[in-house]
Amino acid sequence: MMSERNLPGGEMSSRKLDFFWIADCSGSMDGEKIQTLNYAIRQTIPDMRKEADANPNADILVRAVKFSDGAAWHVAGATPIEQFNWTDLSAGGVTAMGMALELVAGELRQLPSDTKRLPPVLVLLTDGQPTDDFKGGLDALMSTPWGKKAVRIAIAIGKDADTSVLEQFTGNNELVLEAKNPQLLVKFIKWASTVVKNVSAPMAGADPVDTSAIPVVTTDDDEIW
Repeated sequence: MMSERNLPGGEMSSRKLDFFWIADCSGSMDGEKIQTLNYAIRQTIPDMRKEADANPNADILVRAVKFSDGAAWHVAGATPIEQFNWTDLSAGGVTAMGMALELVAGELRQLPSDTKRLPPVLVLLTDGQPTDDFKGGLDALMSTPWGKKAVRIAIAIGKDADTSVLEQFTGNNELVLEAKNPQLLVKFIKWASTVVKNVSAPMAGADPVDTSAIPVVTTDDDEIW
């Protein structure tokens, strides 16, 4: 059977999908929160690779930003999911969320305005409140064409996360997911990684995020952060 990549006329052109993890590693994340975050992101890698295999016309490129006293690239450069690996984060410092968004904005400005490129997916994970100029960082992000088009998801870790700030980031309160314990954090991180399926193979007229598929929050889990 002839594969899509071997059709007459040559290989079909692929569309780039840029996926960003934006991870809080401030001091309040120390202990179980940062351990669970590291574990959950590692667990997403095989599933994201399967999605890449299932969608040969979409190239998933992953980057990761970490923020505490400042912001820096944890995984710099657009890394194909087939080559992506996660090195565990450690926690300490404050919550320079605005700087993290500015860092992502700078990268989005470098992306070509290519109609074949798919909307980026930005996943912000935090357990606290910004300690720097969050509005300036968000404005920088939203001033970029790709920042406006991006699928923006936020995961609020624990009861102290500022969900009002995260709603400003997502522009949609349904995409602010409240992970009140380790079990929910793992579920939400895994779900966020599956959004690439909807973005890379959208149905005509469909929303790129199927919010009905968000894991249901139950009251059965004992531990509350």
